[in-house]
Amino acid sequence: MAIQVGDRIPEVNLQRIRNGVEVVDTPTLFDGKKVVLFAVPGAFTPTCSERHLPGFVQHFDQFNARGIDVLCMSVNDPFVMQAWGQSQHVPEGLLMLADGNADLTRALGLELDASGYGMGMRSRRFALYAEDAVVKKLFVESPGEFKVSSAEYMLGELAEPV
Repeated sequence: MAIQVGDRIPEVNLQRIRNGVEVVDTPTLFDGKKVVLFAVPGAFTPTCSERHLPGFVQHFDQFNARGIDVLCMSVNDPFVMQAWGQSQHVPEGLLMLADGNADLTRALGLELDASGYGMGMRSRRFALYAEDAVVKKLFVESPGEFKVSSAEYMLGELAEPV
């Protein structure tokens, strides 16, 4: 069953690159914080590279000004996520997280079988907002769509009381 508003973010390890590969757990990323996590089916793929990540890069300062951390996740390895972040000029503070084995993706119940496209198990495209590791808003895209997980949509949703 997919995660719902009111559920806690599952405890899972992800990876990122800072001074080498670093393991970071979800409690470290979410506990005591306001966080937007958005996930893409794959780094360097067309919609993800042309619209999804660029929107969060463009509006990063608006989230930051509201005290909201921004995390980008994909079922890719940390080296791919680092390279993708560099190619997209991701600002320091917007974390590029690798869910290489789809552990968080599966724990959230948001996996996507993209085997038909040669991509294996991936994450569905989604965005969520959590406070102190509790999901307050969740927007999961229908297959092939990009409407409700964009930075602009999330900013609009966060303009309302949470």
